[in-house]
Amino acid sequence: MKCPICNQESVRDYRPFCSRRCAYIDLGNWLNEDYRIDDGSLFADEEHGNMSRDHDNGKTDPS
Repeated sequence: MKCPICNQESVRDYRPFCSRRCAYIDLGNWLNEDYRIDDGSLFADEEHGNMSRDHDNGKTDPS
């Protein structure tokens, strides 16, 4: 298995990473929001005719 950060061979103690350094780099990427899990909201505006949600009263407001 290759390290997802540097492509070196992974080490059992840090799997899937090769070192603590690469594990911390990956953690930093998550904390800095460089990685994100897609929840589908990126395309929600396009699918609903560019409607946006008014968070104060829950009404839908066309933009």
